[in-house]
Amino acid sequence: MKGEKRTFSPEDRLSILQEATREGQTQTCRKYNIAPSLFALWKKKYLSQGVAGLKPAYKRVDPLIRDLEEENERLKKIIARQALELEVKTELLKKTSFQTLRRK
Repeated sequence: MKGEKRTFSPEDRLSILQEATREGQTQTCRKYNIAPSLFALWKKKYLSQGVAGLKPAYKRVDPLIRDLEEENERLKKIIARQALELEVKTELLKKTSFQTLRRK
């Protein structure tokens, strides 16, 4: 069982909290193999925020989306670099064409 991370849905958490009020906290924690401190955290969040407090606090990001976002950032940097190079080249072209016109 070690190394295996279990996740409980908000509905599961609520049912565990309700079961603990009926049958006792210690017995329920043993039944579901959860730490009393975790149970206390769930109960505290439930009492302060209601069912919304039992939802995960973090938003899971799909690895595929994360990869696409990283690629998007990389491409944005490439485009910005190219736009800067193009701007510098046009400025140099303006200066050189202006100087050649003055000489004639």
